[in-house]
Amino acid sequence: MEHLSDELLLESYFTANELNLSPDFLSLIEEEIHRRRLSHKIKNIKSG
Repeated sequence: MEHLSDELLLESYFTANELNLSPDFLSLIEEEIHRRRLSHKIKNIKSG
C-alpha cells in the first residue's frame, strides 16, 4: 500500500466504503491512512 499516492489511497477508502467491502479490508486502508496522518480527510465519512 505504500506505493499508492495519498490521493489514490483515499479514493480507494471511499470506494471500498461505498461498495460495503470487508471490514478487514477497510481496516487495512484505515491503518495506512492513519500512518500517513491523513485521518482528518476521512473524518467526515466516519461520523456521517
